[in-house]
Amino acid sequence: MAIYLDHAATTPLRPEALEAMLPYLTEHFGNPSSAHRFGQRARAGLDEAREQVAHRLGAQAREIVFTSGGTEANNLALKGAAWAGKARGHRIITTAVEHHAVGHSLRYLEKFGFEIVELPVDRYGRVDPDEVEAAITDRTILVSVMLANNEVGTIEPIAEIAERVRRHRGVLLHSDAVQAAPYLDLDVGALGVDLLSISGHKFEGPKGVGVLYVRHGTHILAQQHGGSQERHRRGGTENVAGAVGLAAAYELACQERRETTARLRRLRDRLATALLAVAGTELTGHPRDRLPHLVSIIAREVDGAEVAVGLDLNDQIACSVGSACTSGSNEVSHVLAAMGYPDEEARGALRLSLGRTTTEAEIDAASEAVPRAILAAREAGAALAGTSVP
Repeated sequence: MAIYLDHAATTPLRPEALEAMLPYLTEHFGNPSSAHRFGQRARAGLDEAREQVAHRLGAQAREIVFTSGGTEANNLALKGAAWAGKARGHRIITTAVEHHAVGHSLRYLEKFGFEIVELPVDRYGRVDPDEVEAAITDRTILVSVMLANNEVGTIEPIAEIAERVRRHRGVLLHSDAVQAAPYLDLDVGALGVDLLSISGHKFEGPKGVGVLYVRHGTHILAQQHGGSQERHRRGGTENVAGAVGLAAAYELACQERRETTARLRRLRDRLATALLAVAGTELTGHPRDRLPHLVSIIAREVDGAEVAVGLDLNDQIACSVGSACTSGSNEVSHVLAAMGYPDEEARGALRLSLGRTTTEAEIDAASEAVPRAILAAREAGAALAGTSVP
């Protein structure tokens, strides 16, 4: 039976979320903006989902904007805040390891005169809060730093960064929490953020729905125009079933978080021990301050993509070399490059990510199959090169 170890890319829809969604795909199909009973029933489901998500984020319901996913949430946060703050300044600060939904959005804004300052990270992928503050000037309007990295799992010191940002009046702080949402407590007050993005399919909710938290009083310009939905912040008929499914899945993820993270941390460490026993491998990301479900390594003298393909074909194990959004690209990971890995080492990247449904038997099987695949790929490469593996 196939073993799925790519939960950082997406997760299976959990049955409880599907069950919550079904009524809004069938009898409660109304448009939530309609005044009649069909619309009002849909509106009630949407409002309840908004309340659920807000409660779990430590937010108010009016601060929750439903989007089509994490990418749209990031786009709305960055572009919306940038254009709203253009009269005050044009400087935006970020890091070199952000997801492309952030990085590419900022490159887009750069075309319109915004100054993008991309801060370096250390060998573990962490940005220094003091360097964030040092980069802030009187023309700075926005800082965007992800909560946890989707490729190597490193957790960024967001609360410390927020403390620095708050010293500078008028500067907003956004955090991409898409990868962190299932495993870290996202209390927006404790984190100190003004804007925060999450996505349903990362915690066993449906694809195609996400959330942007917008602190009350924070002004952003809508990027999708049409009706007055989402308090005029995001036009378009809401995905009611998606919002309900996201809320149901996130509620369960929060309830089960302590137990799930403890179990996954134990399984992750068992798998990591097996992988790092192979000569020439190295853990990437922070050794301690990292997400509990993610093992990311460099295997030298191999092509990580070839190993991943071989595992899929021969051992029926699904894993990746990094972000699913860059799958198929010949470029090495921008995250690993920013962390100081040369191209030849970065090409040996391998990411295995566990989920709530991952079993001990699956980790036992992967602990044997993945090292075997790495060694086989190394031997094949040596044979082609006419050398031998030590």
